[in-house]
Amino acid sequence: MIGAPTNKNEYLNYMIEKYSNMVYRIALTRTNNKHDSEDIFQEVFLRVTKKMPVFESEEHEKAWIIRVTINCSNNLLTSSWRKKTEQLEENIEFETKERHDIFYEVSKLPKKYRTVIYLFYYEGYKINEISKILNTNESTVKTWLSRAREKLKENIGIGGIFENE
Repeated sequence: MIGAPTNKNEYLNYMIEKYSNMVYRIALTRTNNKHDSEDIFQEVFLRVTKKMPVFESEEHEKAWIIRVTINCSNNLLTSSWRKKTEQLEENIEFETKERHDIFYEVSKLPKKYRTVIYLFYYEGYKINEISKILNTNESTVKTWLSRAREKLKENIGIGGIFENE
C-alpha cells in the first residue's frame, strides 16, 4: 500500500500500531483465552513480517489481517496439542457489570457467532463485507448474526439493544 514502509522493522511497527488492538480482540473473541490470543497475535505479525504483502487499498489490508487472524485462530483451536490440554478459567476484569455480563454471554456463543458479532458491532463491517472476509454466503452471515442476537437476547434479557439495524 502507498505510504507503508519498505524496511521490515518499520513495516512491522506500522502494522502493529495500526492493527494490534483489532488482531488481539478478534483472537480473544475466537479463543476466549488471553494467552492463546497473545500467541495468535505474535503469529499474525510474524506472518505479516515474513510476507510483507502489498495491498490495493486500506480495506484490502484490513481484510487480509482479519483473515490471517481467523486462520491462525482456527489453526490453534484445531491443533492436536490443544485437544489434549485442559483450559484454565480466565478472570478478566471490566469497568462495569454490564460489560462483564455481555462479554461472558458473547463468549458462550459458538465461535462463528462470536466472530460475526465482533466484526459487525466492533469493527463496523457490513454483512456483505463479513461474508467476503469469512468466505461464506451473505445469507449465512445474516443467519449467524440473527441467531447470535436471539441467543444474547434470551440469555441477557435485553430487548432493544439490537433494534434499528
